[in-house]
Amino acid sequence: MREIVFDTETTGLDSREERIIEIGGIELVNRFPTGRVFHKYLNPQGREIHPDAQAVHGISAADLVGKPTFADIADEFLAFIDGANLVAHNAGFDMAFINAELARLGQRAVDPGFVVDTLQLARRRHPMGPNSLDALCRRYGIDNSHRTKHGALLDSELLAEVYVELIGGRQAALGLETADRRSDGTAASVSIEIAVRVRPAPLAPRLSEAEIEAHSALVASLGEKAVWLRIAEASGKA
Repeated sequence: MREIVFDTETTGLDSREERIIEIGGIELVNRFPTGRVFHKYLNPQGREIHPDAQAVHGISAADLVGKPTFADIADEFLAFIDGANLVAHNAGFDMAFINAELARLGQRAVDPGFVVDTLQLARRRHPMGPNSLDALCRRYGIDNSHRTKHGALLDSELLAEVYVELIGGRQAALGLETADRRSDGTAASVSIEIAVRVRPAPLAPRLSEAEIEAHSALVASLGEKAVWLRIAEASGKA
């Protein structure tokens, strides 16, 4: 199963007016990072960065001079996410901005059926909260000490670790059947078969004859309703 854990930073809160200025994502296959990443700073095309937003992510207009626009990187981004489920924290916010940018280019919106919101997962698993990314990192013992400001790529890396914990830890990645998505949007199932070798000869008993006789004598002294008698009868040893 292929997933892209991603995050965005923006000029403000209103996706209809504001623009994405940073986007970052990392690729997971069967819930493990592959090393493939996507990370871009983007020129907001004259849109000013709201002071409250800049206080969160620390990105200034000067930082974005000469950077590409979303239109410049749209094809590369769509190729990166093609065939994958998308994972984001408070995904409604990020997807509103992604789809607004795509709409400006005449591209169709991302199907919400392929989007996982880790904030919703966290609220169901930890209804008493808090469920911010920082709070979840503390809950799961994930080191976020280097996160002094929000950053799309750093937050994606932290969220990937949080996501795996939210869905049950690394053990959840060991299922015998996975589902992926083809480029046409249809589901494809992949079954994994595990062959179990049969031992050619049973292991020798580790009890001595004296120990076996002592156990039998003890069981006989327990009476007719002893649990050990029922076990022995079930195994054909009574």
